[in-house]
Amino acid sequence: MLTQEIVNAIKETASSEAFGIWFLIGAALVFFMQAGFAMVETGFTRAKNAGNIIMKNLMDFCIGTVAFVALGFSLMMAEDYFMGFIGIPNLQIFTNFGEFLRGGNAPSCVFNLVFCATAATIVSGAMAERTKFHSYCVYSAVISIIVYPIEAGWIWNANGWLVKLGFHDFAGSAAIHSVGGLTALIGAIMVGPRLGKYIRDKSGKVKKVNAIPGHSITLGALGCFILWFGWYGFNGAAAWDQDSLASIFVTTTIAPAVATCVTMIFTWVKNGKPDVSMCLNASLAGLVGITAGCDALDAFGAVVVGVVSGIMVVVAVEFIDIKLHIDDPVGAVGVHFVNGVWGTIAVGLLANPAAPAGLKGLFYTGSFKLLGIQALGIVCVLAWTGVMMTLTFKVIKKTIGLRATAEEEIKGLDKTEHGLISAYADFVPAVESIDYGYEDAVAVTGDTPVAEAIPVKAVPTFDDTVPKLTKIEIVCKEPRFEALKNAMIDIGITGMTVSHVLGCGVQKGQPEFYRGVQIEANLLPKIQVEIVVSKVPVRTVIETAKKVLYTGHIGDGKIFVYDVENVIKVRTGEEGFDALQDVE
Repeated sequence: MLTQEIVNAIKETASSEAFGIWFLIGAALVFFMQAGFAMVETGFTRAKNAGNIIMKNLMDFCIGTVAFVALGFSLMMAEDYFMGFIGIPNLQIFTNFGEFLRGGNAPSCVFNLVFCATAATIVSGAMAERTKFHSYCVYSAVISIIVYPIEAGWIWNANGWLVKLGFHDFAGSAAIHSVGGLTALIGAIMVGPRLGKYIRDKSGKVKKVNAIPGHSITLGALGCFILWFGWYGFNGAAAWDQDSLASIFVTTTIAPAVATCVTMIFTWVKNGKPDVSMCLNASLAGLVGITAGCDALDAFGAVVVGVVSGIMVVVAVEFIDIKLHIDDPVGAVGVHFVNGVWGTIAVGLLANPAAPAGLKGLFYTGSFKLLGIQALGIVCVLAWTGVMMTLTFKVIKKTIGLRATAEEEIKGLDKTEHGLISAYADFVPAVESIDYGYEDAVAVTGDTPVAEAIPVKAVPTFDDTVPKLTKIEIVCKEPRFEALKNAMIDIGITGMTVSHVLGCGVQKGQPEFYRGVQIEANLLPKIQVEIVVSKVPVRTVIETAKKVLYTGHIGDGKIFVYDVENVIKVRTGEEGFDALQDVE
C-alpha cells in the first residue's frame, strides 16, 4: 500500500512535470506571437512594404536566435554572475551539451530566446517603410546579443541586482516592452519621418501632419488577435501552480478588454466615431500594462490598469505624432514604451498581498517601498537601453547608413530591397495621394531643359475658340500624381479619372529574379489620368502637365490627345459642351 508521503510525492512530481511541459508550450505560444507582430505591422503600413516587414520580422527571430544562443543566454542566465550585473559566459551549450540539458538550462534558453525576439521585433513597426534592411539586421543582432540579455538578467537571474532588491516584473513590462518601446522611439527619431508625413513651411516648421493609413486593417486585426492568444503563454508560462496560472489568465483577460472598451468610448466621444486601429492598439496596450503584475494584481487592479492603458495609448500616440512629429506607423512607442513603464509602476501601486505573488502595493498597505523599487528598476533599465541603443543607431547611421533613399522609399522597400513588385501579386496596389513636397524640383542643370532643346518635327495646333471635346490622357510616375492633380484643379479642371497601371517603355523595366529565375517583361507601376475638356484650353492642360511632370529623366511620362465625338451626362441628359460644365 502506498503511504501518504509517497502519494504526495507522486502528485508533486506529476504537477512539476505538467508545469514543465506547460512552460515549453508557453514558449511556443510566445514564438507564435512573431506572426502577430508581423500581421499588425504589415496591416498598419502600406502594401509596397509588406514583404520587407515580413522579412524583418522573420530575421528578428532568426538573427536573434543565433546571437542569443551564441552569447546572449550566457550573459543573461549564467550561474557565475559578476557583481549582479552581467553573466560570465561559459558556452556550455556548445562545449558540454549533455550537462547543459541535465542542468535544466534548455527550457530556460528557449523561453528567454523567444522573449528576446519579442523585444527586438517591437522596433520594426516604428521604423517601417524607410529603414535599410541590412541596417535593421545589424540592430537586431545588437539588441539580442547584449542589450536585452544584460538588463533581463538583472530582473530574472537569481543573482541579478534588481532581483535581490525585490524588483518585480513577472513577464516583461520592463524587461521586454519598455526596452523594445524605448528602442522604437530612438530608432524612429534617428531614421526620421516617412516622406510626405509632415509638410513643412520655408522656415522648417511643420504646418501639416498627413495621415498615412495602413493598407489592411484586416491584417492588423488578425495580428492583434494572434498576439492576445499568444499572451496567455507570454504571461502564464512561468506560473508555478494551478491557482497562480488561473489568476494570471484572469488578469491577462480583464486588462486588455477594459482598455479596448475605454479607447472605443474615448475615441467615440473625441472624434465622433470609434477608431478601429486605435482600439487594436488599446488591446495590446492593456496586455503590455498587465504583463509585469499579472501574478501580483487582483481583478480590480487589472481593471485600473486597463482604464489607464486605454486612455494613455490614445494620448501617447497622438502626442508623439501631432506634437513631437515623430513618425511611428504602428503606434509601437505608445503601446510598448508608455504602457510598459505604466505596467511596471502599477505593480508598486496595485499589488494585492492576497494575489499569488503576495506583494505589498501602496494602495493596499500604504507602503511606498515596492513603488520605490519599481521606479528605480525601470529608470535603470531605460537608462541602459537608451545609452546602448542610441550608440548603436548612431554607429549604424555613420557607417552603413540607416535610412533608404527617397527614391527607394517612394517605390517601396519590397521592390528596391527584395525585388518584389508587390507582396500581393494578383492585386494592383492602391494609388497614393501623398504630397512629397518637391513639386518645383528640376533634376537637370543648364540654361535650357533637355526636353525643350530637342527639335520637334510637328506640333499640332488646337483652335481654342471652338468649343470642342478633347480627351487628354496622361501617364506619369506615381510620386508626381498629387502635384499633377493639384495643378489640374488650379487651372479649372473639374473632373478626372485616375487608374493605377503597369507598363514599360524602351527600357523594359529593370530585370528582377524570383527563386533565381528572371521575371519576364518586368512592368513598372504608373498613374494614368484621363481628362475630357471643352472649356479649359487643351494647350493649357498640356503645358501645365509638362511643367509639373518634367524632371529630365527617362520615365517622366507621356501625354496623349484624342478627339471626342460626344459626352452625355446621365443625370440630366445634357450632351456635348454642356455635359462637362459644373452645376452653377
